[in-house]
Amino acid sequence: MAGHSKWAQIKRQKGANDAKKGALFTRLTREIMVAVKQGGPDPAANFKLRLAIQRAKQANMPSDNIERAIAKATGASPEANLEEVFYEGYGPGGTAILVAALTDNRNRTVSEVRHQFTRAGGSLGEAGSVSWQFEPAGVLTVALRGRDADEAALAAIDAGAADVEPMGDFLEVRTAPADLERVRRTLEEAGYEIEHADFAMIPKTTIQLDEKTAHQAMRLIEALEELEDVQRVYTNADFSEEAIASYSGT
Repeated sequence: MAGHSKWAQIKRQKGANDAKKGALFTRLTREIMVAVKQGGPDPAANFKLRLAIQRAKQANMPSDNIERAIAKATGASPEANLEEVFYEGYGPGGTAILVAALTDNRNRTVSEVRHQFTRAGGSLGEAGSVSWQFEPAGVLTVALRGRDADEAALAAIDAGAADVEPMGDFLEVRTAPADLERVRRTLEEAGYEIEHADFAMIPKTTIQLDEKTAHQAMRLIEALEELEDVQRVYTNADFSEEAIASYSGT
């Protein structure tokens, strides 16, 4: 889980990475709309929609925005014509990078994504060029709030987690995609606070980068995440604690 976990750690430390609320709300709105299109407008019957609404609320997105997004997705709005696409490429140091996007214009999105790869000295690849290096999973971030990490880990494993990883004041829990909701619900019923729950693409193996190359890879990932159509970015880079601590994002 190193590639996914370390980048999540960087984002928590930086804090302000998603401070641009307008761009963040646009991403969340699109995510809600696609979830509605795929599974219907009822959160009780649509787990993907429940996750999207949960993320929106955690980002302090107004309830009116959430309701409008659901309404748009169930109507004839042109904005409802979004499709999920994945882009694959190689970044600094040969890192494999997988980009998940929601778009109503594939040509625009692929052009923007390719530009960021090229700027960073990387390259956008063909479909299948790096996706084989990742596997789908459910990922939960559990806030420990002073509770014992070992106890939380055992509770997660008993609930059906495939893997756990302590990260300071948090526990990152990995599940099979189909088990994410069950593990989340079981941990919440046990009194644990779930800070984040999502589906993710986890690297099967990771590669170590020197500090300079790690910073270049981090900047590429941030540049990709700032694109309006991009929802998630995954990498197989395993960033060292030293590279994380010295990263400024500039």
